[in-house]
Amino acid sequence: MTHTDVAPSEKKSFIPENLCLNTWEDVLPYFNNLENRNLSSVADLRQWLFDKSELDSFLSESFSWHYIRLSQDSSDTVATARYHFVVEHIFPHLAAYEQKLNQKLVQCPFIEGMDDNKYEVHFRLAKNAVRMFRDSNVPVTTEIQLQTKEYGRIFSQMTIGVDGKQMTLQKASALLEEGDRTRRQQVYQKINERILQDSQALENLFDELLLRRNKIARNADFSNYRDYAFQQLNRFDYTPTDCEALHDSIAQEIIPILDELNAMRKQQLHVDYLRPWDLQVEVCGGEALQPFQNADDLLGKGIRCLSKIHPDFGMVIQRMREKNLLDLESRPGKKPGGYNMPLQKTRLSFIFMNATRSLSDLRTLMHECGHAIHFYFTKEQPLVSARRFPSEISELASMTMELLSMDYWDIFFPDHQELLRARINQLENVLKVLPWIATIDQFQHWVYTHPSHSQEERRVEWLRILRRFSSSVVDYTGMERYSEYLWHKQLHIFEMPFYYIEYGIAQLGAIAIWKRYRTNPGQAVSDYMDALRMGNTRPIGEVYAAAGIEFRFDRAYISELAGFVRQEIRELIRQVQP
Repeated sequence: MTHTDVAPSEKKSFIPENLCLNTWEDVLPYFNNLENRNLSSVADLRQWLFDKSELDSFLSESFSWHYIRLSQDSSDTVATARYHFVVEHIFPHLAAYEQKLNQKLVQCPFIEGMDDNKYEVHFRLAKNAVRMFRDSNVPVTTEIQLQTKEYGRIFSQMTIGVDGKQMTLQKASALLEEGDRTRRQQVYQKINERILQDSQALENLFDELLLRRNKIARNADFSNYRDYAFQQLNRFDYTPTDCEALHDSIAQEIIPILDELNAMRKQQLHVDYLRPWDLQVEVCGGEALQPFQNADDLLGKGIRCLSKIHPDFGMVIQRMREKNLLDLESRPGKKPGGYNMPLQKTRLSFIFMNATRSLSDLRTLMHECGHAIHFYFTKEQPLVSARRFPSEISELASMTMELLSMDYWDIFFPDHQELLRARINQLENVLKVLPWIATIDQFQHWVYTHPSHSQEERRVEWLRILRRFSSSVVDYTGMERYSEYLWHKQLHIFEMPFYYIEYGIAQLGAIAIWKRYRTNPGQAVSDYMDALRMGNTRPIGEVYAAAGIEFRFDRAYISELAGFVRQEIRELIRQVQP
């Protein structure tokens, strides 16, 4: 879409440019306008949709900045207070009015006169929102939103002492890539011991979240929160049964490959037993890979790398750099993890991560840049719903960018042998993440379909599922107590339940795009960009088709894609000098 395609309503402003969100009363007049406006034609309805989208964009960006500020410093009392104010005193009003406006939309007789191809997804989302809304769930949702921030606070304060210095767990994890095995073991144990100190607090926090989520499901007339969450997440294209089949396929097709890779790792490391602290170290020798010196170096190299895939990719991140829309370096008090936060009004994104000079940081930057580029490519879409992507599409964008960028990682690794090692690591990670995704997803299926379980029952079931998706080659003897609470590391379980299987589905799609790229890079990138531009305007299967791939995750497909990655790894290993 070009600038001339932007709807006329986007060229004038429904929301004043200088409006600030301080209280609910600041935006109430605009909600009243939309609620009371007479819709007497298709043109009226179209204008109403554009004006509502402008209001949604303003609110979304305001909320985004509150979340960003809290992420940047969990000890910032002003940011914390502001975030809590928004959640407690604005969100509840917003939910109620959103329901009123959705009802107004779905009851409008002029929907039938709208272009179905352009608005089909938007109307489907609105109808589902109306079905799912319950007044009784508004205060419960508010309580959950406030509680989940406790998880980030707990982890942001976790540090361990290494070499006489206190460092975040993110920075300490990078030391697991170093060559000294004894040191790796010490760091691994310190990290997990530190997490165990807060394990009971995290268990209790999750119990409270579980109770409230189960209440939400019951209020909405669902027998369990799993089924509620699938409907709430607008999963129209696949079912819990499909996810369970995906779990089985991963166990059958991916675990044997990981056993093979781990057996090779054990042999290359010349160890009698492969231990959990041996899984990130470079098996090809040499020091841990360090693709950059600091956050500025990472960003500069990242922009050059993305520009080589396509000039527009680098341009997007350079524009964000100029506007200070990136916070990349790890520091105490900073929320763990990384994310790309769309800024719906500005039509750019904010990238947040915790860089520590490791290869995983390079992977994270490429991943989040994929999200940011995806969002930018939809900036001319007039409806905010088209710029909010289901995860199966958004993660396809980000995971594909990780793989496409590998051809230009010589920018980070001028030494060819280091470049080969980095690519091997990346491809191994592509396969390793799939069993972990299946573990987390299957665990959540059990947790929410057994709502009255005890902490002990949860611990036993977690270990059973973990064993199913773990490589038998890795020896965890003496480390069992760390395994019992490994799921505490996964923030999605606490903050975004059931938002994780999408990574597995999208990872398969990303492999399929990269497989095409290996034989026809120009066409693969062109189709990938076409898919990005679609945003959330068509069903998932159509977006995948635009990218030149299939939306499927059956065993035969997983076998084909995993076999392709395994062969690529073997070829790279063959080139590495002993």
